Amino acid sequence: MIVRQLQEVEKTDRCVKSDNWKSVRMSLKNDNMGFSFHITTIYAGTETPIHYQNHLETVYCISGYGEVETVEDGKIYPISPGTIYILDKHDKHLLRAHEGEDIVFACAFNPPLNGKEVHDENGVYPLEAEEVAE
Repeated sequence: MIVRQLQEVEKTDRCVKSDNWKSVRMSLKNDNMGFSFHITTIYAGTETPIHYQNHLETVYCISGYGEVETVEDGKIYPISPGTIYILDKHDKHLLRAHEGEDIVFACAFNPPLNGKEVHDENGVYPLEAEEVAE
């Protein structure tokens, strides 16, 4: 059994930050679960272009408000606590957090991330990235 506390994982290499977000990678590929699980914070007032060409992702909103827009058709979906969106077709999308409050998500990735992934210029995570140290 693996047991981790969010507050402790935030102090390790499993916590990856960018200008728009922070991702605490609670489980990763080297945990041998077949998926990775993250607590991700999208900073208030930001827009993040994302296109997971190599991964499928399920995203559940824990707190905060915003929207996700599918680039292909321009459809906008509101996000609030209790909303789930599932990127089952490698959907290119824009993720927006409303002003004044961060959005906190629980996210699952398949295939699992290794730990050091950040979005490239197209919003893509590489299929294989550097692993975090245990």
